[in-house]
Amino acid sequence: MAQQEELVLWIDRRWKNAIEKHLNGEALQEHLENVLDELCNQLPELEYERISHEIQSEAAARRAAEEAARTYAAYHVTEHGQEWYFKTSPGEELLEAGKKLRSYITKGNGVTPDKFIGMFFSGQPITAKEFNDLTALRMENTGKVRGVFDMNFDKSEFSAVSIMDGWQTWAMHDVSVAVYHATRSQFASNDDRWRKLLDHLSGKEITSAGHLAANNFSFSDEIIEGDGKLNFYIQADFDVDSAFGTFVCTDQNDDWLNIYANYDVEKDHLCDTLELNLCKGDGSEESWFYRLNAAEQEVLLRKMEAFCQQQTSMSLRDYTQQLRDSESLTPEMQM
Repeated sequence: MAQQEELVLWIDRRWKNAIEKHLNGEALQEHLENVLDELCNQLPELEYERISHEIQSEAAARRAAEEAARTYAAYHVTEHGQEWYFKTSPGEELLEAGKKLRSYITKGNGVTPDKFIGMFFSGQPITAKEFNDLTALRMENTGKVRGVFDMNFDKSEFSAVSIMDGWQTWAMHDVSVAVYHATRSQFASNDDRWRKLLDHLSGKEITSAGHLAANNFSFSDEIIEGDGKLNFYIQADFDVDSAFGTFVCTDQNDDWLNIYANYDVEKDHLCDTLELNLCKGDGSEESWFYRLNAAEQEVLLRKMEAFCQQQTSMSLRDYTQQLRDSESLTPEMQM
């Protein structure tokens, strides 16, 4: 720990004023500090380096301890065609973020700012990449990131990252109503407020582009191996139109959508895009990719792992290792 000592010097003001007249505008306190610095510099070199190293190490350890105890929340806000990424510390959880939302859209305190970001006086701007990195850290459940939120006022959508399910999205109105029911009793415990909040949000989840949840990933058919990848066919049994901008959840055409997720065998790693193949009723096709964010990747990987266990009785890592081993033996067997 740093060992600070306070040195107090009492001097008649007349002496102080007289001395400062001869210091060319330099304050006496500043001059004395410079004298102390010079005295430190005159210490034997080894002793000076030892003490300096100890002080620097203690300061670094103190900063590390403060950072370890600090928590964050990450926000992406879209409003009136503009978007902002920022983080807060200490970080808010779902209930606290929901209360800010309700206060803003209901103008509850009468002094609501013109933009939602005005509700956060200590928000620190971050990049989209930093937002995704904090999302990944949230999914690791370290407690460092207490909440990740994507609020789109232009779509009236409120999305939050759940450690278990990945993204969950609700209409902003539903979140506001749930917060009202959760907080209207001043005597409810925090646990009761959380229970009421989740009860009122249950069943109101919606599908949102960029916020695929765990329940959007279910597989059919077997795992196909080809071109160095494991191919998983994702069932399009959710609102794919909202997720991918298609128009297949209708009886107005005969279009259908094929969705594929891939796992790289050589790199033993999930591919960070979904392959989308739109088959139209007139026989034409369109193909494109959907890039997965950190939360989507994590819940998809968990679903892949479970499906691989179900299909092969092996983990993804063991299954891909078996495939690599079999490929390395093939040339020798041909010789």
